[in-house]
Amino acid sequence: MGGGGGGTPANTQTMIRYAPYIEEKHKNFLATIQAQRIIAVANSPFEDYTDIEVDDAFFGVGYTIASFPSLYDMFGKFMAGLDIEALWEQLYTSTLESSAVGDLIAAEGDLIDDEIEESSLPRLQTGMRDMNAVMSSSFVVGKSLIESTRTKVINKFSADLKYRLIPIAQERWTTHLNWNKLVVGTYAEIMKLYFSAKTDVDEINYAMAAKNTLWPFTVLDFERAALGALQGATNQKTDAAGASTMSRVLSGALSGAAMGAMVGGQVAPATVASTSATGVVTPASSGGAGYGAIAGAAFGAAAAYYY
Repeated sequence: MGGGGGGTPANTQTMIRYAPYIEEKHKNFLATIQAQRIIAVANSPFEDYTDIEVDDAFFGVGYTIASFPSLYDMFGKFMAGLDIEALWEQLYTSTLESSAVGDLIAAEGDLIDDEIEESSLPRLQTGMRDMNAVMSSSFVVGKSLIESTRTKVINKFSADLKYRLIPIAQERWTTHLNWNKLVVGTYAEIMKLYFSAKTDVDEINYAMAAKNTLWPFTVLDFERAALGALQGATNQKTDAAGASTMSRVLSGALSGAAMGAMVGGQVAPATVASTSATGVVTPASSGGAGYGAIAGAAFGAAAAYYY
């Protein structure tokens, strides 16, 4: 240390030294850290990460959401532009005039014809023969009555069958309307799920790219800590593998609430409900535990967020 006559303070330097065996160990430690740092920087664990493509998972390779109709277009096709009266007429006709209905009526007619050929006509012919009236007009009238009855039975069967099919046509019409509505709603849910998944996946892709870019600085941060190892323990914060901000805030809030409730309960104990001799009812109280829990949760959340 030296001084001048003009009163100017001299420059001083302070050097902190440790025992030789400590400095030698620290030197070897730094050499090891440096060698490992060179290897680690050249081998980023995030380098081989491949970005996830949401569009390929939802729509197929080469397609995007713009390759498909918009939500309003789907609503216009399935709901806004739907003529419910024309739909009702179409379903009513297709239900009551279907080929299956025609086949049922024809089958019923065949059964009636068989009944006539095997039972009704033989009995008529036998009766007319016994009366010797086969060549009379009564035989012709009897056959016409049988044919008239056949026509009426078939028509009645057709009318009953179609009458019972009207509620089915109504159900088909209602189901069709609900289906159109469900298609639009499902289409909207799929689009919402797509955008939600795309946001999450893009966040993951960007996070992995950022970690890969910052990997050398992450490794150097450990070397920096090794350089200051003789200065004592350091507070190192890493977000790469640590808890998320939300989980840390929730954990801090819960811990602070528990501590605040315990301290508040000691300051102002909880009370139970009671009734005095004059009939005055004193409700139960949590004492200072409730206010302590609220205050502790606030302080705990703030501490977890900023530290």
